[in-house]
Amino acid sequence: MKLVSRLVWMVLLLVAGSVQAAPQGTLVIIGGALRSDNAPVWERIVQLAGGKGARIAVFASAAGRPQQAGESNAQRLRSYGADAFVVPIAVKLAGTDYAALADDPTLAAQVRSAGGAYFAGGDQGRITKALRRPDGSNTLVLDALWDMYRRGGVIAGTSAGAAVMSSTMFNDAKTVLATLKLGVNDGREIAPGLGFIGNDVFVDQHLLIRGRFARMLPAMLKKGYKLGIGIDENSALVVNARRDMEVIGYKGCIVLDLSSARSEPGKFNISGVQISYLDSGDRYQLGTGAFTPSADKVNGRVDAASPGNRGEIFYADILGNTTVVDLMSRLIDSDQVDAIGLAFGRDKDGEADLGFEFRFSRTKDSAGFASATSSAYSIHRLRLDVRPVKMRWPIYQ
Repeated sequence: MKLVSRLVWMVLLLVAGSVQAAPQGTLVIIGGALRSDNAPVWERIVQLAGGKGARIAVFASAAGRPQQAGESNAQRLRSYGADAFVVPIAVKLAGTDYAALADDPTLAAQVRSAGGAYFAGGDQGRITKALRRPDGSNTLVLDALWDMYRRGGVIAGTSAGAAVMSSTMFNDAKTVLATLKLGVNDGREIAPGLGFIGNDVFVDQHLLIRGRFARMLPAMLKKGYKLGIGIDENSALVVNARRDMEVIGYKGCIVLDLSSARSEPGKFNISGVQISYLDSGDRYQLGTGAFTPSADKVNGRVDAASPGNRGEIFYADILGNTTVVDLMSRLIDSDQVDAIGLAFGRDKDGEADLGFEFRFSRTKDSAGFASATSSAYSIHRLRLDVRPVKMRWPIYQ
């Protein structure tokens, strides 16, 4: 009996030792096209890395011209007070062996001892190729990044650097409309990311300006994600160790909650999605879904009994630049319960006459908050249903 108890105790110790501690660091997930004068984002990265003089490792692994991209981003971080250095691990970096460098103990030690890391944009597949071995295991430098993040460092990334934050990322993606028509496949349109945000949240970028909110839906259904966040350009999500999320920068992000969503066999369709728009300054708790509007909106809850907009709401191209936010902002402050947007276009992929209807609806759980200083809204929990529709070419005679 004593031998059995001792064996059980040893097994428990081994299991406990194999469980990694939850990361104590912070993520700064940037939707791409981060401007050099976007001080709130750059300054937050430096602050989270330790403040003035903080060591920040710059990875230009995704870039087509990594030497230029690495030094440019390092210089920008230096202008905001960081002691930034370039980590020379990139598939496209001429005259180097990226695989050997990714397993270099000296480089790994430099990354591990830094206060933060910054991933430049480009092709996210180059990041995972550079930092993972061919068998899928972590290189020494990737392990060092995780160590730094777990002990409290910051990991920031823009565009491709944002895509790798989740455990699944878009890889060789088709257009948004083609993604709705044809779906996604592992190893092609989607591939494993680095997973810093965890396995339960899907991340996408360049979201509003490219109408990408819609392509998140097939990917999330394919991989079983219940929660997805998509951040727009020149904007960032700051996610701390408690999984509190804050939006900073120019615009905002879309949050998709598929917890109660359903999909039927056949052409792409989904019903019961909860869709929210978080504007700059808003906060959201990833674990509980608790939402707090920014200071300029906290007292500006929209009164459904006194709508600012009247008449039917219809958009012919819901995938257009910021169109989804325009529709949601009108609907939340409207005398209408529903709004319709269409996705349709002539492309070489899929059926030429296949399109999709996006129906947005206000429910008892929906809430909107209007800014006291601008025309901006924050919108929480509209319902979204998507169904396939047929439309004939030509669309005019």
